[in-house]
Amino acid sequence: MDTLRASRLGCYGYGKPTSPHIDRIASEGVLFERAYATDIPTEVAHTGIFTGKVGLRTGVVSHGSPLMQLPKSESWLPTLLRSGGYTTAAVDNLYQLKEWFARGYRYYINSVGKQRQIDGQTVNELAFSWIHEHKEENFFLFLHYWDTHSPYLPPSQDARQFYEAGRDPFDPSNTSMKAAYNHAAYPFFKHHHYEHLGPVTDAEYVNALYDAEIRYLDDRLRELDQVLVQEGLYDDTLLVLFGDHGESLTEHDIYWDHCGLYETTVHIPMILRWPGRLPSGRRIGGLVQQTDLMPTVLEAAGLQTPQGLDGRSLWPSIRGEEDGTRDTVFLSECAWQASRGILTREMKLIRTVDSGPFRRPSRELYNLRTDPGETINLAGTNTALADELEHSLDSWVADVLDGRPDPMETQLRFGLPFKNRIHEILLQYGLTWEEWLSDPRQERFDEAVAARQAGRKEPS
Repeated sequence: MDTLRASRLGCYGYGKPTSPHIDRIASEGVLFERAYATDIPTEVAHTGIFTGKVGLRTGVVSHGSPLMQLPKSESWLPTLLRSGGYTTAAVDNLYQLKEWFARGYRYYINSVGKQRQIDGQTVNELAFSWIHEHKEENFFLFLHYWDTHSPYLPPSQDARQFYEAGRDPFDPSNTSMKAAYNHAAYPFFKHHHYEHLGPVTDAEYVNALYDAEIRYLDDRLRELDQVLVQEGLYDDTLLVLFGDHGESLTEHDIYWDHCGLYETTVHIPMILRWPGRLPSGRRIGGLVQQTDLMPTVLEAAGLQTPQGLDGRSLWPSIRGEEDGTRDTVFLSECAWQASRGILTREMKLIRTVDSGPFRRPSRELYNLRTDPGETINLAGTNTALADELEHSLDSWVADVLDGRPDPMETQLRFGLPFKNRIHEILLQYGLTWEEWLSDPRQERFDEAVAARQAGRKEPS
């Protein structure tokens, strides 16, 4: 469930009706209250899920970078399952990003079509016919739903229930979108998001569209369950729901995107259901991370888990023998920004090396118990704790690298991928990165675009 933020689901405490069926699945299975994406965003998150290793160990730490390559020697979940006798399939399009996402699949059904946005209905149509044809086999099927990723384009009727009746999302007197439109990342999001929504002036409307996308996705998962029942597979199927990362909805100066190592982005939903094999309605409060999914699935399939994984099986927690798989989670991003973090049960330290188009202090320290919104940076007042956590972070990095070059440092020598994209966009319209950062205004960029288009003889 790409870009699905845990805190916008009813089973994670959200008050709006975004997820009635996901909530039902959670009530019938096991929900992990504190599951984390150790590497963000999509490319690195999924690599970690299917290798059971963090990006620092595989070398895949960035998204959209030609420098990132996964060695073929790395263990890969679909490959192990196929070798273990399972028919493996995916309805997915990550192969468009990197070749390794198709490894191990007997059937790889590319969900990319003529539409720019991959719709959950298309994913279901492709998946349901495959399930019908292979229902007599032991299979592993990966379904990649993109509905909650920007641009948020839910059916219009779905958005109304999450937006205040009578409110005008295009009211010119509303200025709540001003900060987003005047952000340094605007040249990228103008094309990839805002132009699809029209001249929205109300930020709450965009948030309502996100909620509506969750509800749309929820309906697609309900349809999936109906097919499992119809095909006689419901009781025999281990269903694993997870987000690759969350989404910031204006928090921390991030407007409808997934960067920053804040809870809005790294706290993900993780729910498992297996009727008769898993307890119903169990909630586990300890820390777990995405890499734990690979050994968990392999154990459920009766297959041996490779050595050297960062992931640990969730089964001891499911059985009530443990509470989570670890006391510390390490976090990383290297696409919009270059940052690493360390998370304990109460505290989080974020260290930023390159803030990209954002403004970030070099160190941020938050008490998640008393400040879940991460609004009070304690790094300047509790330097001893910040130093202690930073030392633990540095020790972990050195231990994992074991003398190898740091792939984040290698990437930074070539520039952050999304920062480079903005730079390329600006150059098309006669603006430099430095000039734009000094005065990032929507009008300034739009005028540059209009001037460039007016000077062309051919259509834009």
